[in-house]
Amino acid sequence: MFYIFLADGFEEVEALTPLDLMRRAKIEVQTVGVTGRYVTGSHNITVKADLCIEELDKTNCDAVMLPGGMPGTTNLYNCEKVLECVTKCANENKLVCAICAAPLILGRLGLLEGKAAVCFPGFEDELKGAEIVNMPCVTQENIITAKGAGAVFEFSKAIITYLKDEKTAVSILETIQCSHM
Repeated sequence: MFYIFLADGFEEVEALTPLDLMRRAKIEVQTVGVTGRYVTGSHNITVKADLCIEELDKTNCDAVMLPGGMPGTTNLYNCEKVLECVTKCANENKLVCAICAAPLILGRLGLLEGKAAVCFPGFEDELKGAEIVNMPCVTQENIITAKGAGAVFEFSKAIITYLKDEKTAVSILETIQCSHM
């Protein structure tokens, strides 16, 4: 299962756009409420998560995504079960995705060592050992990072391409009239 972790203060666009597009691509994905079943984003939009963190089965974790936003990223980092799932996926060469401030979690866990990565400007020092690139989104082996909400379509395309193929990703973006990709 692909899990998107949501914690109070998450950036709504960065979580919900990839979720929507992955479901259109028929990717099995669930949201996991780290701070409760109902999670409020950084712009006061409250969503109901598919699962609470207590219901999460780590053995079923095939891919993870961490949306940014503050204090959402901090709340994700402070959750041991989130860190365990991210580390498990990384160690098993499964997909790990993070956008905006959230790549700092990957940096703090030492998962970006020697890898190209990107984050929201100002968090670069947190990406320990990474080669910081000037791109909206970058895929490096099994890790996808992106700058922020403005890169959400590139981020979503990269995720769908990784899990399905580029033709599917482009087709999904075309169905929503995203023609700039």
